Amino acid sequence: MQLTAQISISLAAMAIWVVAGSTAMPHCSLDDEDCRDRLMHPEDLNTGPTLRAREGETSSEYWLNQGKDFVRTKLNTPLNTKKAKNVIMFLGDGMGLPTVAAARNLIGGEHAELSFEKFPHIGLAKTYSVDKIVPDSANTATAYLCGVKAIYGTIGVNGWVEREDCSTMLDERTHVTSIAQWAMDAGKSAGVVTTTRITHASPSGAYAHIAERDWEDDNEVIQSCGRDSGIEDIAHQLIHGQTGSKLKIMMGGGKRHFIDSSLYPAGQRTDGRNLIEEYKAQSGRNAYVETKDELSRLDFKQVDRVLGLFHDSHLEFHLQTNATSTQPTLEEMTRRTIEFLSQDENGYFVFIEGGRIDSAHHDNTPRMALDETVEFSKAIQAAREMTSEDDTLIVVTSDHSHAFSFGGYPYRGEDIFGKSPTVPNDRTPFMVLSYSNGPGQEKFYDAENDVRRDPTSLITGEPDDLFPATFPRDSETHGGEDVPVYALGPWSHLFTGVYEQNAIPHMMAYAMCVGSGLKACDTK
Repeated sequence: MQLTAQISISLAAMAIWVVAGSTAMPHCSLDDEDCRDRLMHPEDLNTGPTLRAREGETSSEYWLNQGKDFVRTKLNTPLNTKKAKNVIMFLGDGMGLPTVAAARNLIGGEHAELSFEKFPHIGLAKTYSVDKIVPDSANTATAYLCGVKAIYGTIGVNGWVEREDCSTMLDERTHVTSIAQWAMDAGKSAGVVTTTRITHASPSGAYAHIAERDWEDDNEVIQSCGRDSGIEDIAHQLIHGQTGSKLKIMMGGGKRHFIDSSLYPAGQRTDGRNLIEEYKAQSGRNAYVETKDELSRLDFKQVDRVLGLFHDSHLEFHLQTNATSTQPTLEEMTRRTIEFLSQDENGYFVFIEGGRIDSAHHDNTPRMALDETVEFSKAIQAAREMTSEDDTLIVVTSDHSHAFSFGGYPYRGEDIFGKSPTVPNDRTPFMVLSYSNGPGQEKFYDAENDVRRDPTSLITGEPDDLFPATFPRDSETHGGEDVPVYALGPWSHLFTGVYEQNAIPHMMAYAMCVGSGLKACDTK
């Protein structure tokens, strides 16, 4: 017979006890410090779940003092109204609040803080698109980089352009420019860094104007619009476009979209071109790198621009890499990017994306997703260490959330990837983490007998473990709730409240005194 455990805590009586099968421990008296210490360190016990309290948490004073300290911190945080010389925008693709909360357990527990959770100002952004309640990474990139909401699947164009509209997108009156262009127009440098393909939806928002996010190379354009459509694909726009051709640093994956299939085995272009060679031919001071060693050895004083393509498609998940991996981590790319752009005395804007959080959630693989979130946090911590709050605004947000659930009353200190202690009606265990839809449904549901399979017998602890989903789908969907926005540095207090996602670049532009809207420089 399966043993079940329950915990009951009576705050009024200050009593704590544990029941595990037929074995019970007596409660601790208020004065018995040794007993209470044992309950706060359950690794010494073999009786099942216990109160996983940290030192001092069972006392009233602990929480009262914590609350008072938080108020003092807020009162002692002055508003920074200096001009932002630099703006670094970090995007955790698909990093909704459930992902943030669950990821804390990988760095020390639910009480821990990811680097960006220590930022003084936090708001919420509404992510819906012009046509859909739940958005994608293309229209959201147009919102948080260009300041305009658009149609699902489109990038850098306004709401007049429908997805896959091969003609309307050619009208430049529908094009919207990004804060990267606004910064360059003001004499600053700009760059784009990602762990996805550099031609993927999120990074493309900085430089592309396209009616279909999947038009990453000419072959994809031809399939949708024909050979003579006049549409330049996303990779072409990065190398030769008005904005892309002026970016100082561009790093990520996606090499396959830059080279013809006849010139490179993994190439997907059909126009006979090698856009990487065309980029290098633009200037002898244009550097190109493909490995982390090449990136680390690069002498930035000898180059004007950097293109780094570290994979044919997306970069590998961090958990898939090892000591022999040739791809840089997001933290390594972030450090080198800041070193390079800091050479510009006028300042810079850079967009840095932890893009594979999203990929992992689509696959129903939360181990990957949460690890990518931790890697994202490391990159942000590096940026904070390398810059000053006096002149650098750091904004951290997400484009959208996911249909990802974190529940089931798990005990503190237990494995976030484990089963819930709650017993469901069908008596089959369920996991703390799950999805409302995705490829995890068919593995964990026996359709022939109309019963759930025990997930604890199917989840092995591997990085790519599939977790349960309620409804079957080849790829899990995004979530439609608001996403957090964390800010640190000049004018970071603007980012508090609840606002439309497209307000984000306008606030960054205000702080940096760029663009055609309101500027902090004009209000003093």
